[in-house]
Amino acid sequence: MKLIVVAVPGAGKSTILGIVKSKLPDVTVVNYGDYMFDVAKRRYGITHRDEMRRKLPLSEYRRVQEIAAEEIAKLPGDVLIDTHAAIRMSGGFYPGLPSRIVERLMPDAIIVLEFNPMDIIQRRMKDEALRIREKETPQEIEMHQLANRHYAFAAANEAECPVYILDFHNKVQEKPFQHAEEAAAFIVDLLIKNRQSSLNPPQP
Repeated sequence: MKLIVVAVPGAGKSTILGIVKSKLPDVTVVNYGDYMFDVAKRRYGITHRDEMRRKLPLSEYRRVQEIAAEEIAKLPGDVLIDTHAAIRMSGGFYPGLPSRIVERLMPDAIIVLEFNPMDIIQRRMKDEALRIREKETPQEIEMHQLANRHYAFAAANEAECPVYILDFHNKVQEKPFQHAEEAAAFIVDLLIKNRQSSLNPPQP
C-alpha cells in the first residue's frame, strides 16, 4: 500500500511518520524531496537541495521530479510518502502533486493532516534552531492548509484514490504529542486493515 501524507511545514508530519515506523518497522518511509535531491545529485552534480530550483532549467527540474516518483513507485511493500500538496511561492501556491507525478506514484490513498495554526506556529518555534522557515501568520497558515486540501483532492481524482482529512483544529491536546499519536494510529490502522484484506480477498 502506498500512502501520500501531506501537511504544511512544521505541522509535525515527520514525528507522526516516525511513530508509525516504530509501530510497523517493516513500513518504508520516504521523503519525496530527498529522492529528488538524490536524483539531481547523481545526474546533474547538485550539492544542495536548494540548488535544484535555482540551477536546473524547468524542464530538467520536472524530469527530476518524474524520475524520483518512478523510483519511489518501484519500492516494495507498504510505503509512506512524505511530501507537499501545495508549495508556497511568492504570494501563491504551486502544485506539489501534479498529474504527471501522481500517475507515476499511483497512491492508494492521500492523507491530509490539518492543525490549529497557533499549534503549528508553536511547533515551528521549537524547530527554529534546526530549520529556517519563512514566517507565516495564522491566516497564511490556514490558507496554506486549505490549498493542501484542494490540491490533494485534485491529485486523488487523478489517482482515483480516497482522501482522508485528519482535522485537529478544534482538538485540544491533553498530553504532549497526542495529535501525533492519534494521526499515527489512524495510519497504522489503515495499513493493517489493508494487509488483512490482502490476506483474505473477497470470494467471487
